Amino acid sequence: MTDPKTAPIDDEPDAPVLAEGVDEEPIESNRRLFSGRAYLLMAGLSTFYAAFHMIALNGVSISAWTGLDLPFLPQFPLETWNFRIAHIAGALALGFLLFSAHTFSDDGPPHKETRAISILAAILVLPALVSGVTAIGFLNLINSGTLPEMGGLTTWAAFPGTEIYSSEVWWFGTPLLIATFGAILTGWFERRGRELFAASDVVLALCGLVVAIYLIGIYGTAARNSVGTPFVPIGVAFAATAGSAMILELTRRVAGLALVIITAVFLVYTFTAHLLPGILAVQSAYSWQRFFGHVYSDAGILGPTTAVSSTYIILFIIFAAFLQASKVGDYFVNFAFATAGRARGGPAKVAIFASGLMGMINGTSAGNVVATGSLTIPLMKKVGYQKKIAGAVEAGASTGGQIMPPIMGAGAFIMAEITGIPYTDIAIAAIIPAVLYFVSIYFMVDFEAAKLGMRGMREDELPKFNKLVRQVYLFIPILILIAALFMGYSVIRAGTLATVAAAVVSWFTPNRMGLRSILKAFELAGIMSIQIIAVCACAGIIVGVISLTGVGARFSSVLLDLAGVSQLLALFFAMCIAILLGMGMPTTAAYAVAASVVAPGLVQLGIPQLTAHFFVFYFAVLSAITPPVALASYAAAGISGANPMETSVASFKIGIAAFIVPYMFFYNSALLMDGTWFEVLRAGVTATIGVFLLSSGVQGWFLGGRSAWFLRVALIFAALFMIEGGLITDLIGVGIAAATFFVQKVVHARPDATIPVRGAD
Repeated sequence: MTDPKTAPIDDEPDAPVLAEGVDEEPIESNRRLFSGRAYLLMAGLSTFYAAFHMIALNGVSISAWTGLDLPFLPQFPLETWNFRIAHIAGALALGFLLFSAHTFSDDGPPHKETRAISILAAILVLPALVSGVTAIGFLNLINSGTLPEMGGLTTWAAFPGTEIYSSEVWWFGTPLLIATFGAILTGWFERRGRELFAASDVVLALCGLVVAIYLIGIYGTAARNSVGTPFVPIGVAFAATAGSAMILELTRRVAGLALVIITAVFLVYTFTAHLLPGILAVQSAYSWQRFFGHVYSDAGILGPTTAVSSTYIILFIIFAAFLQASKVGDYFVNFAFATAGRARGGPAKVAIFASGLMGMINGTSAGNVVATGSLTIPLMKKVGYQKKIAGAVEAGASTGGQIMPPIMGAGAFIMAEITGIPYTDIAIAAIIPAVLYFVSIYFMVDFEAAKLGMRGMREDELPKFNKLVRQVYLFIPILILIAALFMGYSVIRAGTLATVAAAVVSWFTPNRMGLRSILKAFELAGIMSIQIIAVCACAGIIVGVISLTGVGARFSSVLLDLAGVSQLLALFFAMCIAILLGMGMPTTAAYAVAASVVAPGLVQLGIPQLTAHFFVFYFAVLSAITPPVALASYAAAGISGANPMETSVASFKIGIAAFIVPYMFFYNSALLMDGTWFEVLRAGVTATIGVFLLSSGVQGWFLGGRSAWFLRVALIFAALFMIEGGLITDLIGVGIAAATFFVQKVVHARPDATIPVRGAD
C-alpha cells in the first residue's frame, strides 16, 4: 500500500514528491476514537482545557471580558500551586478518557468485551464519589470562615484523634485509594470498544479531579507550610499517593514503560535507602506520610517540570497546533525538498533540513521521526540508502530538533526555570551547538552518499521552488516569535503573538482558519499536551525523590572526587549518567532528571552554570539515538522496516560527531556565545572544521576520495585536537589534516575496500 504522505514516484516518474499530511496528528494504537455526542464531549473538554491555559497565562479576566460577575468563574492570574494542580488534574481526566489501558487492533478481531469487569469498575464510582463529596465538604469548611487563623492563613487541625483526621482517613483517603487502585487494576483487564468509554477510565478521571479539589483546598491553608515534614496532613499523603499512582499509569499509557520503571526504581530507593551502603545511604527511613506529603509539592510534582509544562510547553503546543491547522508543516517539508533535494543523497539532506524545521514545532524526537520520516525514509531507500541507514539518518536529524532555536523543545524551558537564566540567553547560546549538530549529521550523510555514488533527486521529482518562494510568508509566525523574544517580550507574550500570527497568515492560504478551525486547533492542542504533561509530572516524582534524599548532592561529591583525578574523567562520568538516565525517556524528563543529579556536581567543579546545564541537556537529547534504548531510532526502524537495534547502532554512528560537541563548548565557552565576536567566530569555524574531520575519519571519505584505515585514525586525532579551541591545538589539528591530505593525494595510500552501491534491501 502506498504511503499517503508520498507521491507514487515509481508509477508516475514525472509526478513531483509533495509532502501531504505531515501536519496530521498520528493516532496512537490505544487512543479511543469517539463519534457523535461522545466526540463532541471530548472535543469540548480538550478545547476548553487548552483555551483555559491560553486565557490563564495571559491573565485575561473572564468576568471583566464578558461583563458577567459570576462567582464560579476563576479569577486570573491563578495562585501558582492551584494552577499547576488544575493543570495536572485536567491532563489526568482527559488522558484517562482518551487513552485506553490496552491497545486496539485495527486489523485483527475486536477484543471481546468484559461485562463483569466493567460492572465491577462501575461500582468503584461509589467510593470515588464518597471521597469527592468529603473533599468538597473540606473545601466548604475551609472557606466558611469558622476555622481559626494563624499568620493570616486558615489552620487545618488534622491531628490523630480529631474528627477532621478521622474524616481524612476513612471518608476521604481510604475511599480514594480504593477507587484509584481498583480502577487501575480493572483497567488492565476491562475491554470496551474503541468508540466507548471504559468504566475504569471514568473512575480514574473522577479521582484525578477529587485529588485536585482536596489539594487546592488544603494548600490554601497553613497546612501548606508542613509539606515535606512529618506533620503534613494525612489527607495530603492519601491524595499524593493516589495522584502519583494515576500519573504513573497515565505515563505508561502515553509514553511506555521505560520512564515508569525508572520512577519505580527511585520510589523503591526512597524507602530502602537507609538499608543501602555508601553514597546511596540515608540516615533514617522515610515514612509514607512524609514522602508523599513532600512529593506533591513544588519540590516534586508541582516543581520545575510542571511549572514549565503548565506555561511554556502547553503554550508552544497550542502554537504548534495552530501551525498544523494552517498546514505549515507540509510547507516546511516541501521547502526542504525544493532546497536540498537535488544534492547527492538528496532525501537524507531533506530529512536534516525538514526535521530541524519541524523540531521547532513539535519538540519531540520520536514525534519528529513520525511526522517527517514517513516521507523521507522511503525516498532515502529509493536513492540507495540501506534501510537501517535511512532510519538512522531520520532519527539523528529528528533528535536535533530538540536543540534547534528558537523553541528547542521543552527542555530549554525547563533549563530556564531551573537555572534562572533568561530563555533568550539560552536560545542565543544554543545557536552554534545546534549548527554543529546538524553540520555533523550533514557531513555524515554526504560522505555516505559520496561513497555509494548516489544521485540527487531529479528536477521533475521535486516541488517547484519558485512556487514555494511565493509562500515564504508562512515563516512569519516563527519570525514574529524570534523578534518578540529579542524585543524583550516575555516568552508567554511572544508565544501568544506567534499563535495569533499563525491564524492570520493562514488567511492567505487555502487553509484559512475560521472559528471552527481555531476551535479544532485548541482541541488538537489539548490532546497533544497530554503526553508531555504526564511525562513532566512523572519526572517530577523523580525530582521529589532526589530533593528529599539528597542523592543528587552525593553524586556531586563523586564528580568532585573524580575531578581530583581528571576533570575529563569527571565529564565522561557525567555524560554516561546523563545518557543512562535519559534512555527510554522523552527529552523533557531526561533533562529534568539529569539536571537534578548531574548538573549541580558540574557546577561545583567550577563549570559555569549555563555550560554545565547545556552539557547535560545535550547528552539527554542524544540518549534518543544511543543504544540499547533509543526511542527515536526505534520509531524510525518501525517506518524503514529495519532491525531496531541495527538502526540504533547506525544512528549512534551517524551522530558520533555530536557526542564530541559538548566537550567542545566545555573547553571553549565561546561556542556558547561567551566571548568577543572574534572569539565566537573563530571558535565556530574551528569547531566546524573539527566536526568535518571527525566525520571524514568515521566515514572514511576525505576531500573527494576514500581514506585508508590509518588515515582515518589520523583524521580522528586531528579532530580531537580541534576540540580544545586553543591556537596551538588548532594548528596541530590542521597540520595533521594537511599531512593526511598529502598522503592521500600524493602518496596514494591504498583506501579501504570499495563499498558497492546498495539499494533499499
